[in-house]
Amino acid sequence: MVRQTQIYHHIYPSTYHGYPGLPTPASPIELDTILNTPCPTQHQIDVQLRSYLQLISTYRDDYLQSEYDMVKCGFRLIDSKIFAEHNTYVRRRLVGRFLKEPSNSARLHVIAAILLYDGIDHPKTFELMLEQNTFARLIDLIWKDVVKTNFGFHKILLEVFYEMCRIQKLRNQDLGILQDEFIKHLLEQVEEGQGDPDDPYNYAIVKVLLVLNEQYMLSEHTKWDEDSPPPTNRVVKVLSFYGPDFKTFGENIILLLNRETETPTQLLILKLLFLLFTTSKTYEYFYTNDLCVLVDVMIRSLSDLPEEEDTLRHMYLRVFHPLLSHTQLRHPPHYKRSEIVKLLNQLSNVKSQHFSPADPTTLRLVSRCNKVDWLCDSPTEEKAHELARQYLGMSLHDVGSSMSVVEVAAVKEKAPIKPGTKKKERGAPPPPPPGRVRGVWGGLEKAAPEVHIEPPKCEPKKSSPLANGSLRRRGPPPPIPSARSVHAVKVGVATDS
Repeated sequence: MVRQTQIYHHIYPSTYHGYPGLPTPASPIELDTILNTPCPTQHQIDVQLRSYLQLISTYRDDYLQSEYDMVKCGFRLIDSKIFAEHNTYVRRRLVGRFLKEPSNSARLHVIAAILLYDGIDHPKTFELMLEQNTFARLIDLIWKDVVKTNFGFHKILLEVFYEMCRIQKLRNQDLGILQDEFIKHLLEQVEEGQGDPDDPYNYAIVKVLLVLNEQYMLSEHTKWDEDSPPPTNRVVKVLSFYGPDFKTFGENIILLLNRETETPTQLLILKLLFLLFTTSKTYEYFYTNDLCVLVDVMIRSLSDLPEEEDTLRHMYLRVFHPLLSHTQLRHPPHYKRSEIVKLLNQLSNVKSQHFSPADPTTLRLVSRCNKVDWLCDSPTEEKAHELARQYLGMSLHDVGSSMSVVEVAAVKEKAPIKPGTKKKERGAPPPPPPGRVRGVWGGLEKAAPEVHIEPPKCEPKKSSPLANGSLRRRGPPPPIPSARSVHAVKVGVATDS
């Protein structure tokens, strides 16, 4: 409690009202007085800024020990009167001090925080930093100069680097400053962080690598002289030669894609994945389990994307094709083949009263994915499709309905009775048609020759052998009709021969 009160007394004196037992400084310097003094000339602005920075140096060890204290001290300048009235000049002076201040000083830490949070609201600040050639200084601070244990300062520098590269295109001389060793340094920091995706410092490094890859991709679309070809993408180059040493980075970008909700960051990740899946040396950079997770993420995202997210949908499909064609997923057992085929069919047939038809780019990208070898029909499936076309007049390709035949057959509802018709009473089944014999299970067996029934002839009565006392029969007895053929046995009269 005492230390927090001391910080507010020296850095935020307007909020201090005194506490029992707390000593009062002999010569207090009020921050509000420094930052809110009218400054009609640039010389007076410089005087007040030097006083502000001197105050930071004086009380750094005693009162500015946390990242929270550094950032709040920077916000006091952003919210001050001197900054509101002379922001353009103050920004330029702070960028100049950023180039000159010692590497591990508290003043440089506070200046970096001011430039970061002011630049987020006013991108002109980052444009000014690039014009003043702060890019090389920023690389040296991240790579060599700042102590590694000072994670808070490192994180602010990484965020300044990311924001400066995100809102503008780097110049040729800036890209020429980057070296393979700097990229390896960033990847080593990710490995040392043990791949914790929730670590904000680790997340800041991953975003820097993603935005650098974006800058290299933009440079490929720039017109270059014949003597100066576009620079090599050092992010992909390092992963091509040293990929097995930096597997944690691959795990992190897939986990980040699974969690990320901001479209710009998702696009940055997908662009790097596209290059990795289309570069032969990085086809198998990822672990197979991570690729399966990526397939799940892409199936979910493509199924849930709203209709207006065409750019993101197209980028997912552009990555989907090389992912299925070039990575370990092309080998059996093929992961979620049926789900992928169903998804592609849905994307190419989204047309109903609730959805507008798929755009031509989506159809073209889906058609490319459908041509992946292991997604094509096997000979058995192709034969089934051909039989369906020949005998049923239907096609099993590109079906618009997701309901299966089994689901249709499971419907038990009866058809409604038409008005004006009587409901038939339930009774004995009708006899089979002539020439058919009902089988054991109620089915119809093969047809028998049609039997004609003739009426008996009237002949004079003869005495029966039984009447004369003779029990001997004149031939074999007539067959006894069985229950199986009771409906088809002809009725006749036994006569004596």
